[in-house]
Amino acid sequence: MEIGSFVVLGVLAAALIYGIIIYNSLVSLKHGIVKAWANIDVLLKQRHDELPKLVDTCKRYMRHEQDTLEQVMRARAAVSAAGAKGDMAALGSAENQLRLGLGSLFALAEAYPELKANETFRHLQERITGLEESIAHRREFYNESVNLNNVRIDQFPDLILARMFGFSPGEPLEFSSQGVSDVNVGRLFG
Repeated sequence: MEIGSFVVLGVLAAALIYGIIIYNSLVSLKHGIVKAWANIDVLLKQRHDELPKLVDTCKRYMRHEQDTLEQVMRARAAVSAAGAKGDMAALGSAENQLRLGLGSLFALAEAYPELKANETFRHLQERITGLEESIAHRREFYNESVNLNNVRIDQFPDLILARMFGFSPGEPLEFSSQGVSDVNVGRLFG
């Protein structure tokens, strides 16, 4: 074999190895998004389980606030449905409605001193506040994972392999300006 053949084979081998490295890093980014979403989903399910307990506790004291309690439960169902579909736009919208509902609920609870003194209510208040903070942190991590993926699949030469193998951009989880700030339950009852 000639030296030219070895050079061509060497270049082809290097290109193949480089392509494999790019492909594997794109796969890693794709799975990073899935993992980040799974972490959010766990927290959403935990909060989903806590909200009926909160509403039931509030119902005992807030007999005249049924609309607010129903708003929270409708929003809870919408968050669950959007999360199950993986529809980030619908999830962001549903999260906004849930946060508004929780904000209204906690503001109304201020007028019920017996409710505020209830041990179950205080425990649920702390639990939901903690979950809200965790969801906000996980949302940041998810959106960063989506951003890293989206940048890589648009960069040359990665975009060649991304298009060839069908890697698609991720959809960030965005909340409206009203939903950007977390519901701080502790502040409402401080």
